[in-house]
Amino acid sequence: MFGAKNPYLFWSGVIASCGALLHLLIPLGGPQWYAFFGAPRGLVQMARNGDLHAPISCVLIATLLIFFAAYAFSGAGLLRRLPLLRGMLLGIAGILILRGLAFIPLILWRADALANICGDCRSINIFIVVTSLLCLGLGLGYAVGVCRHWRELGMRA
Repeated sequence: MFGAKNPYLFWSGVIASCGALLHLLIPLGGPQWYAFFGAPRGLVQMARNGDLHAPISCVLIATLLIFFAAYAFSGAGLLRRLPLLRGMLLGIAGILILRGLAFIPLILWRADALANICGDCRSINIFIVVTSLLCLGLGLGYAVGVCRHWRELGMRA
């Protein structure tokens, strides 16, 4: 895997990078791309109206995913060691696993809690299911990568 010492973190970094790239491309494709990739109706409407909230949301998500990917690639030995590596990787795993597990129950029991996060997330749809599964799988990739290489990730460079 191109010199990666930790395949779980390598592939987690690749997936996070692909997600970041997709989030940077969607605004360029316009409202049709937002709709095609399953963005909530409210966000699609914002894109149609030319509201900057839609592309800013995509850029912020892409930035977060690039940050996640950088830590994954650092943990895989492809980038220089980043600060607090093991702790950050565990935190990223926790965030992604929580997102993967919590979104669907939140929609079922407290849809209003998500109204400010994703616009019109009042029902479970394919977008919610797919993104929840992606986040859960990605989070597990980070977690397994950290657990399998616990000692090396804790060492100082």
